[in-house]
Amino acid sequence: MSFKSFSNRQTTIDNEVVMKGTGVHSGAEVSMILHPAEANTGYNFYVQGGGQIGHVSGDFRAVSNLTLCTVLSAADGTSVATVEHLLAALRGMGIDNAAIEVDGNEVPVMDGSAEQFVDAIQETGLRELDEPRRYIKVLRPIEVRDGESVGEFFPYNGFRLDVEIDFKSEFIGRQRLDIDITPSSFKKICRARTFGFLKDVKQLWAAGRALGSSLENTVAIGDDRILNPEGLRYPDEFVRHKTLDAVGDMALAGAPILGLYRSYRGSHRLNSKVLHALYEAKDAWTIVEIAEKPAHRYVAPRAEFGIAFAMPNFAPETA
Repeated sequence: MSFKSFSNRQTTIDNEVVMKGTGVHSGAEVSMILHPAEANTGYNFYVQGGGQIGHVSGDFRAVSNLTLCTVLSAADGTSVATVEHLLAALRGMGIDNAAIEVDGNEVPVMDGSAEQFVDAIQETGLRELDEPRRYIKVLRPIEVRDGESVGEFFPYNGFRLDVEIDFKSEFIGRQRLDIDITPSSFKKICRARTFGFLKDVKQLWAAGRALGSSLENTVAIGDDRILNPEGLRYPDEFVRHKTLDAVGDMALAGAPILGLYRSYRGSHRLNSKVLHALYEAKDAWTIVEIAEKPAHRYVAPRAEFGIAFAMPNFAPETA
């Protein structure tokens, strides 16, 4: 089946996919199997290894830690880390349901991007299921401010991301990417790698973190140069990767989103807070099974973005 567009039927992968790699934080070798899954099951992680045996739901309410990566945990303490790149690949390529078996406590980082996950999904193919696809449709704007970071949802007939980053580093600076996410367009950002500053990586290593980080899976920024011998894959690889992260974090919504998500100086933390805020505002969203075509696409004027907003209460919705 073609990946050129999203249908209105739910999907899963057509066959099992086996992948191996390194956990970016543990430094341990990790085996992972992606399995086809039934309709209305979403993304589910089955963890065996790292002293754990259990199930973790791929749901925003299961997020337990957002330091450096997205970590999901179950009530029994089972957890799985660094899920965002895999979830971005599944959501970006239009996969609604998948069972993910992980032999370890984190998803392998691969080359620091989502490209190898996308290649594996394309190779196995997509299976259309009988159930209609359910969408989370944004009905009105939602605004969140977290320090200097701002995130917003707006109504939009599609899934669009407008991501702007602003770093003091001369190698990054201020970059912006505004893109409708479809299987075709997702391939334009799936190769963008995670990045970090060498001075921070050294501190993380000393603290027993990022033990699997290397120039093979991370763009390393030194005081005066990019340390990777091959350089950058794109001049704007940094904002492409931040956009990739946002796709992965929004995949935890439980269904594809019909809306525009705009962020300034975004992070996993900001993405999670905005998703919580959307769900908490009961009048700001609804569930639809077939995308409705509005009279026009609403996009807020750029001048409205970045003002100070009142922080809503982020108490997660209970079942």
